[in-house]
Amino acid sequence: MWIDTHCHLDASEFDADRADVTDAAAAAGVTGIVLPAVAVANFDVVRGLAHTDPRCVYALGIHPLYSRAAGQADLDELRRQVTASIDDPRLVAIGEIGLDFFVPGLDAAHQTWLYAEQLKIARDFDLPVLLHVRKSQDQILAQLRRAGVRQGIAHAFNGSHDQAHHYVTHGMKLGFGGNVTFSRARQIRRLAAELPIESIVLETDAPDIAPAWLSDDQFGEQHKARNTPAEVVGVARVMAELRGVSERELADTMWRNSVAALPRLAAFADVMAPR
Repeated sequence: MWIDTHCHLDASEFDADRADVTDAAAAAGVTGIVLPAVAVANFDVVRGLAHTDPRCVYALGIHPLYSRAAGQADLDELRRQVTASIDDPRLVAIGEIGLDFFVPGLDAAHQTWLYAEQLKIARDFDLPVLLHVRKSQDQILAQLRRAGVRQGIAHAFNGSHDQAHHYVTHGMKLGFGGNVTFSRARQIRRLAAELPIESIVLETDAPDIAPAWLSDDQFGEQHKARNTPAEVVGVARVMAELRGVSERELADTMWRNSVAALPRLAAFADVMAPR
């Protein structure tokens, strides 16, 4: 019934019980999980996970936090692997790519180059993008416009209402997850409640950004608990309350929005679409 549009199921936090985690998600009503890669080194892992579980699909890309070690050879390998996998229906996007101007020590110019080159790959293969947009909303959008990429998801969106409007106008969906469950996250909750419902998709970013009920801090200042894809059900419940809609109505809308952002999901409607 629910789709988690951003989950790092390959992370080491799941090594001990990955099958149990996906089984728990299925039991909770999670029928689709999108697995973004973060570096060339885990391309095969996320692809393999997506092919072992009918609920999972994947994306290939180089995350900005892995940009220090990434160069032209990595971009060449990304293009080679996308070329080899383009007929694989479980490859749904280029991602996770983008810019991070919050973490110290990352070279802004190098990040931007790497991001822009990956946008070219997305454009060349007509694939949407899964975007990391931390403290970089305007710069991310500028590169999207320059490359002509107009489809995908701005994951864990935390920009202004004006920035959200520009992303939506450009054709992007905005991902909301654990942060929306904290009462003190007023800006995020306001966006979740007021943006056009057609602009929103749900996610967890598991194992990160645990929701309020898993956090060790009632004010949402910490997210140390392990998040899992099953928690997208709770995020959906909070979103339905904020929007004043039924969970069934929200599920139908989130499916349509997820397919609009990642059109290859449509091939898995028999597994993932709300029933």
